Amino acid sequence: MPTGASSTDTSVRVAASRPAPVDGPVRTVARAVADVGHLLRFRLGSVRRPWLAVVGIAVWLLASGAVAVLPAYAPGAGPNGDGLDVLLVLPSAMAGFIVLSAVAAAASGGGRELLARDPATIHPVSPTTDHLGALVLAPLNIAWMIQAWALLGATSYAVGSEYVWGAQPIIALWLVLGTALGQVLAWILEGVRRVPHGISFIRGLNVVVFGVALGLQLAGELASVFDRVPTRYLVVSMVEVTPDRYIPTLVGLALACVLAVALGAVPAHIAAHRVPRDELRVEAGSYAARPLPSSDLVVSVRTDRASVWRAVPMRRGLLVLALGPAAVALLGDLDWSTMTILPGLVVSGGVLLFGVNVWCLDGRGALWRESLPTSPTTAFDARAYVLAEFLLTASFLTVAVASLRAGPPTPSQLAAMLGATLVVTLQVVGAGMRWSTRKPYAADLRSARATPAPPAVMVGYSARLALVTTITGLTFSLFSQAPDPLVPLLLAVPMAAWSTARLLRVRRAWSDPVVRARVVTTVAAA
Repeated sequence: MPTGASSTDTSVRVAASRPAPVDGPVRTVARAVADVGHLLRFRLGSVRRPWLAVVGIAVWLLASGAVAVLPAYAPGAGPNGDGLDVLLVLPSAMAGFIVLSAVAAAASGGGRELLARDPATIHPVSPTTDHLGALVLAPLNIAWMIQAWALLGATSYAVGSEYVWGAQPIIALWLVLGTALGQVLAWILEGVRRVPHGISFIRGLNVVVFGVALGLQLAGELASVFDRVPTRYLVVSMVEVTPDRYIPTLVGLALACVLAVALGAVPAHIAAHRVPRDELRVEAGSYAARPLPSSDLVVSVRTDRASVWRAVPMRRGLLVLALGPAAVALLGDLDWSTMTILPGLVVSGGVLLFGVNVWCLDGRGALWRESLPTSPTTAFDARAYVLAEFLLTASFLTVAVASLRAGPPTPSQLAAMLGATLVVTLQVVGAGMRWSTRKPYAADLRSARATPAPPAVMVGYSARLALVTTITGLTFSLFSQAPDPLVPLLLAVPMAAWSTARLLRVRRAWSDPVVRARVVTTVAAA
């Protein structure tokens, strides 16, 4: 009768004493690439509507092709027309793409996860696989798409129809290189953040970098610094399509892309072998109990507020979303009429941290929460209130910092800013609560790299939010020039009433026990 291997068997002891074979670098990379393919197929297999994903990819490819080609045939395109002005700033725009890619990846703790942290613990997923997966998911971000499309369109208009077909391969390789270099910097910063006193060092570094940039801007030298970046040689290669210059440029960019992708695996391994101190501090911390309020709503608000503000990705994301646009406003010296678009940008980004799937914050605790003897609308009101509080805090922080160089506003500008902030907050809170109720997802937001919904879904959410809030901000920007400050306030009344009515409709839907059961069983699976 066959039996299992015994530790007393000589052959078993000899085999166990032999060291396990170590894979070489080539085989390790090949295995990591294969694992990325397996994980991608796993993620695609969990898509609820595959046909919609195919349509989305097709639309994205068509839009990218149109942006890359059509501006070249517009009137004034090319270095001999109005495109010359765009051509002169193109090197700075290419350098800025790397900076923005690094900021986006660093804010998410090294890029998005192809496989969530808890499921990954039982699978042999190497840090190299994690690094490659983050690179693959980088384009599934509306900010990355807008930057890439802006760079493709600007290049097309700058070089014109004569050089567009030779220039766009250079830009395509530059997008890959910029994303890979941004990922390298993000992994380095994440590794530093995980050493003792690393968090304080990163915060100090951010202050120094922002201070230097602001000083250069005040001195009028920031543009000249960007003009001296080496990307201008790539721009010259776009309009001098000669074999002795163009081909070496393409080959050099391709080799640089491969080197940057491979280099990113090194800090990824270093960061993976260190403990995320900020996340561990939150999970292992102890918090003193406070007196129990008399109202169920206040208890729910306190619980939800703690779950949001103690989470590492929420705090880090709020600072990036609030200070990023504020820094741009400071460096660009925006006035109050232009600043009305800032609250929309901030709240549309802030709701993507957790607001598009707010019930996933409970996780398995949603089952316990549904057993409490409270009204179902109490939990809804508390969650909507905390979400609005989070978004308003980010908006006010952005406006406060951006106003340092804007001077005192006129009454109409101040009324337009208040109206825009109120309206976009109600719009975004209503959209977030509606999506959270209709399309819940199981997500664990303890990790700084986690997202409340799949990356492709997040792209759709962010595009819709950005469109609505930008239009709202531009509308209030126009009315900020009104002679009477009551005009923007009167404009805000019907818009706020409409958004409030939609929010109340979602609140009534949440009272349905069938709807709540579907949401709770979904988010409790995380």
